Amino acid sequence: MRPGRRSALRLAAVGAAAAVAGAFAGAFFLQSRSGAARLLSTSYQDLSGGERRLIDWQGMVLMVNFWATWCAPCRDEMPMFVAARQKYRASGVEFVGIGIDTAANIREFAKSYGISYPLLIADSGAIELMRSLGNRSGALPYTVVLDRSGSLVNRHLGPLSRSELDRILQSLLG
Repeated sequence: MRPGRRSALRLAAVGAAAAVAGAFAGAFFLQSRSGAARLLSTSYQDLSGGERRLIDWQGMVLMVNFWATWCAPCRDEMPMFVAARQKYRASGVEFVGIGIDTAANIREFAKSYGISYPLLIADSGAIELMRSLGNRSGALPYTVVLDRSGSLVNRHLGPLSRSELDRILQSLLG
């Protein structure tokens, strides 16, 4: 191989490595700016008292719904989430509710309403997390969607309709 060609190949390899590194760094930067990295790494108590993080569901499409037991629109959309979870679970979709309420209230609510998807318990600090995810008002319900790589791909303030939910999920599942 001629020296000029070797140098060109080395330069191309270095350039390719830099492009790959830049793509990963760029994705991480965008994810951290969207609040997704913080959302994925925050620990919450589950209904059995264990600690969970959303990163535990890595590789799945995540519908993350912030809600409270006292929020009427939140209660109204939860049966739709239960049904949609059954429909989409085999396709790699998980629904996770982050309740901003006491553990006792959330446990009782889950039993009364037959919630079959994971519910996590948050304190009022979740309101600041919602704001970092684009919900400036801190209102409920608030739903964010993370794709299989953990990138924030959709945000919705207020109750979702079934057609909106299906449209979002079908766009991610192909």
